[in-house]
Amino acid sequence: MAGPVVVPPPPPPGGPQVTQKTSEVIGSFRATKLFRPPKPETCITSLDFDDSGEFLIAACDDESLQLYNAKEGKHVKTLLSKKYGAHLARFTHHAQSVLYASTKGGDDTIRYLSTHDNMFIRYFRAHTAPVTTIALSPASDTFLSCSLDDTVRLWSLNSPNAQGKLNLATPYLAAFDPSATVIAIASPATSSILLYDLRNYDKAPFATFDMRPYETTHTPTTIARDWTRLEFSNDGKSLLVGTNGPGHFLLDAFSGDLKAFCGRRPGSLSGRVAPGPGFTARGVPGQGDMCFSADGRYVVGGSGQEKDMLVWDTHAQPTTSSTTAATAAGTGPPQILHPSTHLPFRARSAVVQWNPRYNMIASADREVVFWLPEEGTRA
Repeated sequence: MAGPVVVPPPPPPGGPQVTQKTSEVIGSFRATKLFRPPKPETCITSLDFDDSGEFLIAACDDESLQLYNAKEGKHVKTLLSKKYGAHLARFTHHAQSVLYASTKGGDDTIRYLSTHDNMFIRYFRAHTAPVTTIALSPASDTFLSCSLDDTVRLWSLNSPNAQGKLNLATPYLAAFDPSATVIAIASPATSSILLYDLRNYDKAPFATFDMRPYETTHTPTTIARDWTRLEFSNDGKSLLVGTNGPGHFLLDAFSGDLKAFCGRRPGSLSGRVAPGPGFTARGVPGQGDMCFSADGRYVVGGSGQEKDMLVWDTHAQPTTSSTTAATAAGTGPPQILHPSTHLPFRARSAVVQWNPRYNMIASADREVVFWLPEEGTRA
C-alpha cells in the first residue's frame, strides 16, 4: 500500500515558484539574489541542489563549501576544507549530507560530510589521481566516480569499499539516466560515449556513440578534449555533452544521433578548465556551464562571454546549411540550434544548475546568483 503523499509548504512570497510550466516563464528569468564569498578572488567550481530544491551547495577554490537556503534566499553557513580542498560537491538523498572531491596534497579521497555538524561520515579511498566526476543515482545511495587514473568506480554510501570498477581510456564524465538503470560514460580522448546496463556493470557497453564526426563538424579545433558535462534529460530521451567551446552536443539518448548542436558565439570560453591531465594546475576546474531544465525541454547555459546566459529550446527546429566541413565528415548538414532567449546579467555564468523542484536557476563565477521568473509572469 502506498504511503501518504507529503505536500511541501508553499514557498514564501517572492521565493521560487513550483506551479507554472517552464515554457510559460523561461524568457523572464532574471538574477534576483547575489552572494559574494568573503574573498573577492574566490571562484566557485561546482553547484548542486538537494532533492527538495530547498538547499544549494557550492564548492569554492578557497577550500570551502558554501551552503545556501534557496527557498529563503539566504546564506546558511561556510564549511571549511582547508586541508583537502573541495570540488564537485553533491548532495546525497539525505539533505544534510554531501559528497565532495579533494583537490590538495595528492589526496584523491572522496569525502562524505554531514553539513549539520561538519563531521565526516565516511571516506571513499581508491582513486590514485584527481576525481573528475561524482554522479549520484537518482534512485538509491549508489554513486559513480571518475578519475584521471582512467577508472570509473561504483560505490554505495554505506560502504567505504568500491562495489565495482571499470578501466577505460579517459573516462572523465559520467551520468545516470532517470531510471537509474543505465549509466553513460564519456571518454573525450576516444571521442566516445559508452552506455552500460547498471545490472551488468562489469560487461561490455551495450552501446557506443561515436562523437568524432560531430566534433569534426562543430568543434574541429578541440577534438578529443574540452568536454565539461554529461547529463540525461529528465524524460530520458536526450543526452547533453557540454563543451568549453562554441556550443554543446544534444544527442538522442537511444541512438546517439545528433539532434542539434546548441551553438553560441565562436571564441566562447566558460572560464573553467575541462577535465584532463593536469587540469587542476591549468586553471579553475568546473562542472560545465550548461544544464537541462527540469522538464528536459530547455538547455540553459553561459554565453561563453563576460555576461548573460543563453537558453536553447530543444523543441525548436535547428538551422541546416551545407558546409564543407560537414560534407567532408560525412555527417550531412550541421544541425545548429541557436539560442531562443538571452537572459541578461552583467557577469559570466561559468557554472550553471537548475533547481529540480522549482522554477529557479543558480549560476556562479566569483559569486553565486539565484535566478527567478519576473513577478509579472508568476501564477
